[in-house]
Amino acid sequence: MKKTLTALGLVAVAALALAGCSDSAATPANTSSGSADAGGGELRDVRVAALPIAETGALWAAIDAGIFEEHGLAVEVVPAQGGAQAIPALLSGDIDFAIGQPMGPIRADLQDLGVVIFGNYASSLASGDDVNSVVALADSGIASPADLAGKRVSVNSIGAAGDLTIRKAVDDAGGDSSTIEFIEVAFPDVQAQLEAGNIDAGWVPDPFRGLIVSGGGVDVVSPYQATIPGLTVLTNFTTQEKMDSDPELVADYAAAMKDALAYATENEDAVRAAIASNLEIPDAAAAGITLPNFTFDLGDAGIEDLGALAVEYGYIDAEPDFATLIQPQQ
Repeated sequence: MKKTLTALGLVAVAALALAGCSDSAATPANTSSGSADAGGGELRDVRVAALPIAETGALWAAIDAGIFEEHGLAVEVVPAQGGAQAIPALLSGDIDFAIGQPMGPIRADLQDLGVVIFGNYASSLASGDDVNSVVALADSGIASPADLAGKRVSVNSIGAAGDLTIRKAVDDAGGDSSTIEFIEVAFPDVQAQLEAGNIDAGWVPDPFRGLIVSGGGVDVVSPYQATIPGLTVLTNFTTQEKMDSDPELVADYAAAMKDALAYATENEDAVRAAIASNLEIPDAAAAGITLPNFTFDLGDAGIEDLGALAVEYGYIDAEPDFATLIQPQQ
């Protein structure tokens, strides 16, 4: 377990805070090339916040394939640590769209901030190996969800779907989730924090999950699968102001994203190649990653179930107005 993520070059893509993301010194993770679409028209520049994780491979691959350019868009991907962190940048106009967990938009709706989920992006898997899990080192003594009680467990963003579903999974297994100390750690830093003894377990997606487990770590529980099987991992969201002021851009981006996710589903090799390139990991590591269900369809995303669970655990005082929060674009 001494092979750190730094050695694999992953720290270079550690999640960046979106505060001040309009700074010209910020380097985009990926940008559509060219200044004109296939029809000869000018491309519209679009800034999209996304986490530097395997799921973003669908977006990177679609950009490389020219799918967004076909819809007249030049996409700049701005690295983010989580969906909630992207919301201030959305509200300030620093970015146009964000791809992230739905808990940020749920809270934003309760604060009347005008954030709208208009499409899914990726959903977890209802059975088999899932796309994220809680992992621990082999000598931690942690083997089951109940063992997480009283432990220090990392998530990338406290108060989101990660720690919420972990708590539910621990309680369902007979543990007391109220005794868990959740610590915010960016996904690329989890292995180093485990090895330093600063946390006992960490919630991570691939490729970080796979690296830790393949090095002898323990895959403790897949909390989404244990609580809301098939729960959305990441959604597409923007502001109501953007939807009202520039419906053409929203429609074009939604259409492009729908095509992008269909492309990702049909071209897994391209997605894995994009993951290897953008996360700077070996092709062999990318080949072993469990990919999510890439889909724009919000029908079975489980957002309402997540909202109800958040109320049950006191994360929010009431469920949001799902009719205003969720506005699917076809």
